[in-house]
Amino acid sequence: MQTESTLQTIRIGTRGSKLALWQANTVADKLTSAGFATEIVIISTKGDQVLDKSLDKIGAKGVFTEELEESLRDGSIEIAVHSAKDVQSTIPADLELVAFMEREKVNDVILSFNPDFKLERDTKAVIGTSSTRRRALLKNYYPNITTAESRGNLQTRLKKLEDGQFDVLMLAYAGVVRMGYDNLIVHTFPENEFVPAAGQGSVAIECARSLSVDLKKALKAALDHEDTHVCLLAERAFLRTMEGGCSIPSFALATLTETGVSINGGIVSLDGQILLQETLIGANAQAEAIGEQLARSILAKGGAEILKNIKEQRAEV
Repeated sequence: MQTESTLQTIRIGTRGSKLALWQANTVADKLTSAGFATEIVIISTKGDQVLDKSLDKIGAKGVFTEELEESLRDGSIEIAVHSAKDVQSTIPADLELVAFMEREKVNDVILSFNPDFKLERDTKAVIGTSSTRRRALLKNYYPNITTAESRGNLQTRLKKLEDGQFDVLMLAYAGVVRMGYDNLIVHTFPENEFVPAAGQGSVAIECARSLSVDLKKALKAALDHEDTHVCLLAERAFLRTMEGGCSIPSFALATLTETGVSINGGIVSLDGQILLQETLIGANAQAEAIGEQLARSILAKGGAEILKNIKEQRAEV
């Protein structure tokens, strides 16, 4: 007897960068193993098109997801594949995140063509990064560092590094290893200090809420990683309660322990002078509640004032 999965081709929406296509092809391989036919559909997003502005100046939420979500709505794709850290904290009511794939190592790393480069407290260097969180944390831990904007895909950023636009490049380990550039890693930041962005290292699968229940169950069974899913529920609840996105220097990392889920999260001021960070632990079933509780604690202890100052600074630009 044929099942729905053997009858239907799953059209997979993705951005067109090499890393995005790696993610989409990984999804396609898993779906093929589960008995689905697949087709990859490349969709350009605002974040891909506007490269002359930093992410915090583009202004719109979902700069890497909005066009993919429109394709989910009009039925031209069944699922959209995102880097989980690019997905806005609140999903539109007609869409849902059906799966989070197994997470890669979460750390931020430094890439350099100079294998002897050393990053120390008093190091003076120009680091390429397009992340508000990374810039702010660098100012806190490495006050002599200067940062330079490095928008574009990984290959574009490496070309900028090769051309001398900055001394070294700061990226997520996951993207670096997936693209085969881990031989250029000269420094790995400890994740308890340089806490990653919520979702970093995982791939999120989004679909229309109206997709059939049986198909959504089959997609989740083929793609979802339960432990990663629990952790990302906590991190995304933290992000949602903070009302933060990729342009806000907040961070959160949940991990599973023998007793439940532990989430380490916080926020840092843009100048790096104020760093608020806490850890909470709770039962796996309470992952979202723990994330929300942590965010409320951070907001009450000064996080709300940091966010207010950030909004005021950006309104003046």
